[in-house]
Formats: sequence, structure tokens, C-alpha cells
Amino acid sequence: MTVLASDGADSAVRPVRARDPDIVATIGGTPLVALDRLFPPARFQVYAKCERFNPGGSIKDRAAKSMIEHGIRTGLLVPGVSTVVESSSGNLAIALAQLCNFYGLGLICVVDPRTTAQNAAIMRAYGAKVETVDRDPATGEYLPARISRVRTLLETVPDAYWPNQYANEYNARAHHQTMREISEALTDDPDYLFVAAGTTGTLRGCAEYIQDNGLATRVVAVDAVNSVIFGPPEPWERGRVRMIPGHGAAVVPPLLRPGLADRVVKVTDFDCVRGCRQLLARESILAGGSSGAVIAALQHAADWLETGAACVAVLPDGGDRYLDTIYSDTWVETHLQELPPVPDTGHGERPAADGEQEQEPEQEPEQEPGHEPTPTDHDRSEP
Repeated sequence: MTVLASDGADSAVRPVRARDPDIVATIGGTPLVALDRLFPPARFQVYAKCERFNPGGSIKDRAAKSMIEHGIRTGLLVPGVSTVVESSSGNLAIALAQLCNFYGLGLICVVDPRTTAQNAAIMRAYGAKVETVDRDPATGEYLPARISRVRTLLETVPDAYWPNQYANEYNARAHHQTMREISEALTDDPDYLFVAAGTTGTLRGCAEYIQDNGLATRVVAVDAVNSVIFGPPEPWERGRVRMIPGHGAAVVPPLLRPGLADRVVKVTDFDCVRGCRQLLARESILAGGSSGAVIAALQHAADWLETGAACVAVLPDGGDRYLDTIYSDTWVETHLQELPPVPDTGHGERPAADGEQEQEPEQEPEQEPGHEPTPTDHDRSEP
């Protein structure tokens, strides 16, 4: 079909088609890649779900989209009127900044000193206001101070709304789709899913999908040393403060439910750095801190994973936001007192055991220097 242009020339008509996808529509559908160089498949197979390919750069895009769109659908959020107020140390704040800018919502991000200047600049570029708080005087932790400031802002900012990533069911529901993508990408159910635990939204959403669909997949939660998510820290953990955000918690997330994890593995900051650098050296994947934690947990799991097992590691974000920390020798030497060895080994390297403990559900430890290159793991049989 043609139409006559104003100058008399023929002009082709563009075919009518469905509305073009916008940037929000590209959230999800991230690639699943094999990590055969770091984990030779003759022993067990490892696939990585690379969440850095979301438009905001992390897995938090999924939760932000789910929570914000639910708020708009239900009238809790009104574009052009409402202001979102949320506590975050990095990735969720950036994800919310992108979504709020897209939907015409105001945003105030309450962060702490661990938030890098680069991340804060990204938030502001999207139009967010950034407020930084210091440690809570009573607990010495950042998270309670962030939450306290959020509550104050809710009382003083007109039309303010708190998605509350720590308790919002739509945080967890977003990850039903994450696990569905993993399941559909593989011929058979994976034997194990390794996932970092912070708000426990990813953990819960994936575990619920596994349980609801009868998948034969066991869930391994990766937590930080001195975190209280799965129970009070053991004596050997106490006093070790995290510098690397993304996993672990100083307050028990309300999203947590019994029976989500079949096993819990705890890792240190040093383990995260080593895991990140080995992943980069062997697979050319530049990943963030909690991805390094998951890799460290998998390396430790070589002791108990059965031969031929298929494992999926959820890698929450990329490493470009950690160039001044995890990938900086100066930062690592200053804060962790030691550099990890040159990452030229395969999957068999395992840090020496530092302590074993039984875990129960309970809270993001705040972060401190100190290195103990020893993940510990615990079988769980929750009711």
C-alpha cells in the first residue's frame, strides 16, 4: 500500500504494529550462561543467571518494577503527585530512581556512608534526592538508622509512600518470574539454586516458585558472616563488620519465611573479593560483591555436591560499581589487610573451615574490615 506525499511522490506506509517496548519492558529475560572454566563440568555443572543485563544494572530492577507498578495499579502511587521514600545502600535505590523517573514519581533515597559516590550520582541523575544517615547510636548499625529516617520522612513529606522492600510481598513475587526463566532455560530442573540473601526477596520468590511447581531443586542461601537473617551470629562471627553490601542483614527481614532454604552458607568480605576476581579471571565476568559471595559458596560446596549435579548461581549485579572497592588493590589491602592470591585456580580451591553452626530464621550486618577466607555452611530442616 502507498499514499501520495504532499509533493506528489509515493510514500510507503509503515505497517501497523503493537506498541514498541519501552525501557521498563526490558526488565527480566536475563541470560543464563555456563561457568565451565571456573567449574569444570566433569565434576558438577554451574550456570550463572546474569542480572547485570537488566537496564538498571541489577536484579533489583525486578523488585522495583513489581513494587512500583503494584503501587500505581492500586492507587497508592499517583504519577505527578506521589513521592517514593525508600531505604537502600545501592542497587534498589538506582532501580527505583529509574522507575520513578519513568513514571513521573518523586523519590527520596535514604542511604548510608557505604553508598559510593558513583551510585549516589546515578540516583541524582535520574532525579532522585539522596539523604545519607550515620550509624544508629543504640545498635551501631546503619539499617535501623535508615529505617528511622524513612519513618520521619513519611510523616513530613506530602503524599509520601514507602514500598518497604524488606516486607513488600511484591518484592518476592517479582522473583517467581526469575525462577521461571531459569527453569525454562534448562532441559531439566537444576539440582541446586545458589542465591544471596539480603531482604530475602529473591530467596523467597525463587523458593516459592520451586515449591509451587514441584521442582526437584534445593535452595542454598548465601549469607554474610555476622548477619542475623538465619539466626543470631555464633561467637566466632561477632565483631566482624561487612564493608561489601548486597547480602546479609542486621534486622530480620519480614519477608523471611521458614523452610525457604535447604542449606545456608556464610561468607566473609574476603571471600567475596576472591570470588569476584576468580570469576573475572576465569570467565571474563565483571560481577558485584554478592556475586562473589555466591561463587565462594559454590567453591566451598565442592566438598558436598554430588558428581554431575546441575547448579544455578544467581549473580545479582555487575562489577562496574565496585571498581573502587572490590577491584581496587589499595582498597582491599586497606580494609581487608590482605590481597587474595592471583586467581589462577579452578573450582577445587576451598578455604579452610572456620566454624560450623545450625541456623534459624532471623536480620544486613553492617560492615567492617577484617578477613577470614572461610565460608561455612549449615544444613537446614525448617518446619
